[in-house]
Amino acid sequence: MLYIMSCRLLREEVPSFEQYPFGIPAVRSLEELEFHKPVTFIVGENGMGKSTLLEALAVCCGFNPEGGGKNFNFSTYNSHSDLSSYLHLSKSYKLPRDGYFLRAESFYNVSSEVERLDAIPGRTPPISGSYGGSLHEKSHGESFFALMNNRMGGNGLYLLDEPEAALSPMRQLAMLSIIDKLVQGDSQLIISTHSPILMAYPQAEIYLLTDEGIRRVEYAQTEHFQVTRDFLNNPQSYLRHLLD
Repeated sequence: MLYIMSCRLLREEVPSFEQYPFGIPAVRSLEELEFHKPVTFIVGENGMGKSTLLEALAVCCGFNPEGGGKNFNFSTYNSHSDLSSYLHLSKSYKLPRDGYFLRAESFYNVSSEVERLDAIPGRTPPISGSYGGSLHEKSHGESFFALMNNRMGGNGLYLLDEPEAALSPMRQLAMLSIIDKLVQGDSQLIISTHSPILMAYPQAEIYLLTDEGIRRVEYAQTEHFQVTRDFLNNPQSYLRHLLD
């Protein structure tokens, strides 16, 4: 199920393509980003604008820039760009019944907000129940996994920014099962990632951000896949080159 069909940059309204974030190559060259499949991966080197673009999409969809569900409106540090003000989303006729924006770098703040809301007198049931219990009482990786395994219930739009950041390879493999369960439950996921494990999800759409802009690529064409494959096939060759 697709809830977002495309994202278009309102280029005529951009004040200057020399200033942040419009000077980022992937943004500067952006015309329209189309979504054709339930799972879309946004990949590329550090600094190419993956998180900036995903954050702007999330804000356009009504999510808090720091993450959480649509009922989260807290702010610990206002660092998000104004890119969302210059994006136009084309949406389908059907609205998602659920949604979540996961930002790896600010998930601690989201966990703290859940604790704060649950501490308000008279609030029942506790929000943490839908996360599988207190997130602060779990390791960083376990709290990520609990969120995806418990909070995301399907029929939803889920934007995930580097969800693999706290997950072991085995947990990343398990996350593939969660992604598939959500897809089977009429969900759409847009994921910024460096993980070649997650990118292997069958028939996902992959957009690569580079200094030259944005283009669609196949899984085996990604540097993430190629470097990981080559290293695992011959780690000693890489280590000799890197450490000599």
